[in-house]
Amino acid sequence: MATQYSVTNLAKLFSPSLLFFEELIEANLKRVVEIAGSSDRLRPHVKTHKCPEIVQKALQQGITKHKCATIAEAEMLAIEKVPDVLISYPLVGPNLQRLTALIQKYPATSFAILVDHPTSLKMLEQALCEAGVKVRVLLDLDVGQHRTGICVEKAGDLYRQLASTKNVIPDGFQLYDGHNNQPELESRKKGVEAFLEPILQLRSLLEKQGIPVPRLVCGGTPSFPVHASLNIPGVECSPGTFVLHDAGYGEKYEDLRGFQPAAVVLTRVVSKPTKDRVTFDVGTKAIASDPPAGKRLKLIGFDNFEPVGHNEEHFIIQTPEADRFQPGDWMYAVPIHICPTVALHATAYVVKGQKVGEQWKITARDRVLTI
Repeated sequence: MATQYSVTNLAKLFSPSLLFFEELIEANLKRVVEIAGSSDRLRPHVKTHKCPEIVQKALQQGITKHKCATIAEAEMLAIEKVPDVLISYPLVGPNLQRLTALIQKYPATSFAILVDHPTSLKMLEQALCEAGVKVRVLLDLDVGQHRTGICVEKAGDLYRQLASTKNVIPDGFQLYDGHNNQPELESRKKGVEAFLEPILQLRSLLEKQGIPVPRLVCGGTPSFPVHASLNIPGVECSPGTFVLHDAGYGEKYEDLRGFQPAAVVLTRVVSKPTKDRVTFDVGTKAIASDPPAGKRLKLIGFDNFEPVGHNEEHFIIQTPEADRFQPGDWMYAVPIHICPTVALHATAYVVKGQKVGEQWKITARDRVLTI
């Protein structure tokens, strides 16, 4: 097993449990600043870790702008005194009242949200006027994923509308290209080039009309190296997975190999039901099940197996090396997708100097903190 994952006091730690390797988290944060060229060009997404201690480590690296998906994540960031928070998820219904309560409760944090539809904008205006507060608003552009966002052809009219809306401060565009995840860096570059030019033309047109478009919040982790290389004013890169990294991105992208998985799930053998099968205690309640079955985790230091089952509390493998395992033997599982895996755990056990010490609460896994 790689020395960076050596831990001397695992014997009393129950399984399955989530482990964070503090030195690797710090190294990943330093690396992301290096690639971006400056901490000012970063707006990382906290959905990956949802953890106050990691927010503080980012602030220590000069990363003062963050992105999130829920009101709870936004409140966690405000509690940690992050000065600039973008909620990059459509807010409708009672979540708009939660937004205004958030703005009122945490005046030291400047909040921004997304809009991609005229009806959403009207609902936002009503909530802001009733509460007597203002908020920064970015227009969410659909650059090809077709999940949220407005097409570029209709974007100009909606941005002009939000710029003239009472209590709204126009703050730019979000360009999330989650579909732009090709393994080859050059293909991702071409993907960005394909959608970027008309957006820059729209930005120029709006600015000539006196409507500010101060920032372009761009991409996720796969396209981060591409957006980081852009020499365009106001670009903010929004990777998230990088801070903990995972086996999915680690294997797929050569240009992200400078990051190391900083989170693993400790698992132990609980059964040997047949001569060539071994069962571990790392089921779908400990490792996220959103990748297809059989592609959800890697076992560090062991790859001669085929996954044959992944249930709520069990991970069953078939292997010609079953004899090497006995009940109670432990291994580290590296999730293919770390973000939803972290949300399955209330706390993470933190490894520093090869010892498990602190526990960090995954605070924003809850949907509600105080608001």
